[in-house]
Amino acid sequence: MVLHRIIAISCLIVYLFTTTELHQLLKLPVLLHHYQEHKQIDSDITFWQFMSMHYSQPDDHDADHDQDMKLPFKTDDGCMSFITAIYVAPVVASIPEETIKAIYFSEKKEHFHKQECLQSSFLASIWQPPRSC
Repeated sequence: MVLHRIIAISCLIVYLFTTTELHQLLKLPVLLHHYQEHKQIDSDITFWQFMSMHYSQPDDHDADHDQDMKLPFKTDDGCMSFITAIYVAPVVASIPEETIKAIYFSEKKEHFHKQECLQSSFLASIWQPPRSC
């Protein structure tokens, strides 16, 4: 039972990290290291000022722009890395227009079913077999 739980949690973690932006949380050490760098330059900066500088203001191409782009949630890393969308290009063939019209706009053939095949015991019951229209 414990093994099933471990496998289920492992599958959930793999799924969430590969299909959502949850993998950005793996960049938190980069965020903390970058904050420490800013703290060495300006000892008065708070963590919230640092966050405001990097996440609420427009991205200026300053000296550490490359380092800023490595922070979590700054770029789209393609969270769908393991799930790919398959695009099937439409086949462009030289099919005559008359053939296409014949396929799509063909007349419906009427199918007539004999009503005599229904037994009278079914007709009196609330549970009746399906009827064709």
